[in-house]
Amino acid sequence: MPAQYRVRLAKENMVFSAAHFITFNGDVCERLHGHNYHVATTVSGPLDENYYVIDFIALRDSLAAIVGELDHHMLLPTGHRTILVREEGAEVVVTHGERRWVFPVGDCILLPVENTTAELLARWIGNRLLTEIADKTGQRPAKLTVEVDENEGQWGVWEWTAGD
Repeated sequence: MPAQYRVRLAKENMVFSAAHFITFNGDVCERLHGHNYHVATTVSGPLDENYYVIDFIALRDSLAAIVGELDHHMLLPTGHRTILVREEGAEVVVTHGERRWVFPVGDCILLPVENTTAELLARWIGNRLLTEIADKTGQRPAKLTVEVDENEGQWGVWEWTAGD
């Protein structure tokens, strides 16, 4: 097996502010609240013909674009079994049991996740980042890790390895 290297991107500006709520303990739904999320990523693999794992600029710009899309939005899970999310004209209507929220469509990001936890946000960001990296560089890394911090030291981490 050839030598493996990794690069890590954890810049202060890889941050987004967003609102969300999750369910826990089975089906308890917490109150609507927000976080200043921090995102970091690690790309691992062999060195390429330029002697780097990935172009830092391509990685930085791709991650910044994804993080920017999430900034100042309401994050809603479209795959949750009891949080129901539907677009109705210019509004997004969300229900959970007897609770109901209505948001302007432009203020929402509808995510194909089961819950808007830090772990699943990391997975969503990671899958988007894999696509962006492939589009910019023509290849996928051997391994990608995405970390999402929702509260100064509470990290959700997603790891992907080629072939998984």
